[in-house]
Amino acid sequence: MQEYLSTFVSSIFMENMIFAYFLGMCSFLAVSKNVKTAMGLGLAVMFVLTVTVPINYLLENYLLKQGALAWLGEEFDSVNLNFLSFIIFIAVIASFTQLVEMIVEKFTPALYNSLGIFLPLIAVNCAIMGGSLFMQQKNFPDAGMATIYGLGSGIGWLLAIVGIAAIREKLQYSDIPKPLKGLGIAFIITALMGFGFMSFSGIKI
Repeated sequence: MQEYLSTFVSSIFMENMIFAYFLGMCSFLAVSKNVKTAMGLGLAVMFVLTVTVPINYLLENYLLKQGALAWLGEEFDSVNLNFLSFIIFIAVIASFTQLVEMIVEKFTPALYNSLGIFLPLIAVNCAIMGGSLFMQQKNFPDAGMATIYGLGSGIGWLLAIVGIAAIREKLQYSDIPKPLKGLGIAFIITALMGFGFMSFSGIKI
């Protein structure tokens, strides 16, 4: 249980997809203009990460990596389909992104229109692909750990985009120089928070 908790907390804060690795910056900067829209995209990203990381873990360990097909028989022990990882991972992510897009369009059309092209672009969001690739590197012991990692990574991305959106909303009415409003101040705050997360997590700058 302690290992699960450690992975969960670490994936939210110390290995935050935005502030520690700067993954998913395009949609992060474009959609973080107001809290409501940022919350919608953040929840979508969190859902896709939580679902696709454990699915890709199972595919990695029971289909793709060398020896993964041993359950079919001894003659499959040497089969290595790892070269298909990128294609398979992207296919899984794209499938669930399409599902999310259909659900959002059906039940919250206003949010669907607000997110625009950035909702289907979750399929190529490097933060989500990064979740599955980091899962490969970390070699988790079971699918449960992979699920916890995906959930924590999604929550971290959600907190990052909602936090920046809240700051940007407040700064619209502040006395900061006009050229710094909007993307300017978003870049500055993200960079400063990124430096803080890097030093906190031990990543060398």
